[in-house]
Amino acid sequence: MAAVHSILLSLMSNHTHIHILLPDDAYHGVPTQFHTLFDTMKHVVSWTMVDMTDIHQVEQLLRTRIKENRGRQREAILVWMETPSNPLCKVTDIGAICDMVNMVRKEETDDDDDDKEQMITTVVDSTWAPPCITQPILIGADAVLHSGTKYFGGHSDVLLGLVSCSPFTSSGKSLSQILPTVQNTVGAVASPFDCWLTLRGLRTLHVRLQKQCQTALSLAKFLDNHAHVSKVHYPGLTSHPQHSIASKQMKYGWYGGMLSFEVSSEEMACAVAGAAKTIQRATSLGGTETLIEHRASIEPIGRVTSPLGLLRVSVGLEDVEDLKVDLDMALNVATRVVSS
Repeated sequence: MAAVHSILLSLMSNHTHIHILLPDDAYHGVPTQFHTLFDTMKHVVSWTMVDMTDIHQVEQLLRTRIKENRGRQREAILVWMETPSNPLCKVTDIGAICDMVNMVRKEETDDDDDDKEQMITTVVDSTWAPPCITQPILIGADAVLHSGTKYFGGHSDVLLGLVSCSPFTSSGKSLSQILPTVQNTVGAVASPFDCWLTLRGLRTLHVRLQKQCQTALSLAKFLDNHAHVSKVHYPGLTSHPQHSIASKQMKYGWYGGMLSFEVSSEEMACAVAGAAKTIQRATSLGGTETLIEHRASIEPIGRVTSPLGLLRVSVGLEDVEDLKVDLDMALNVATRVVSS
């Protein structure tokens, strides 16, 4: 979260106002930060929720915002992407969004504005698709954000966030010059031990992800055919709405170690999470242990976006057959409990 806030503070140093185009499905901590810190400061930071998989809607909002603000104030527009998204596993076409932003930069900004490229910044939260799967900067993004607590550390024992800036784009270069100053003055600096633990985790990132992605795909197919599961969200399934984009954007046929599935009700979902034995009920992700979570239960009251019957699964390194047995048992037990 310090990484998220550092990006905003960096943009504030050169602009009087920031407007964020924020995905309608994203890690709840990001909009919570905006609502908590900036709800009474919308003259400084404002935001609009948008379906980032609908590029035409994103373009329309972007052009409208630029036109409405023309000649009024020095505003930065932050196009925030999260792919795959948390928890619905929506896949944003990073390249298409960045190409569209570049086109809008040229068409909608004044030719005599030397800073026009830096008026719009594209950032990708790629926590669910680490660099060995997706490299947003090489696809065109100005910056990429990762929660190092998750896959980078990989052992559920790190507290660390990262921002990497593009050396190829004007906005990326500008952001890279300001971020270190923000980090040092605000104090958002990871401890040496957390940095060491993250370096340790990076040594096994590739092999861990290979196993987690293979297991996640197998579990997604298993759940997709289960009688007590109504819907599965996983980019590796051919039925996923953005499967073709994921196949292009995510390397090696690896679609990530995160998946979500839906059951009939909130009561059923909580019963499944409680009945699992091998799979642990917990909030984090990206570690060696498989975790399950009823997402709606931890989202802020009044801003619950996850379906009430949805369960999010972070796949660990256990044997896939053990996980299938555990999920099948939990689903069958929960069905009997709820129907009794």
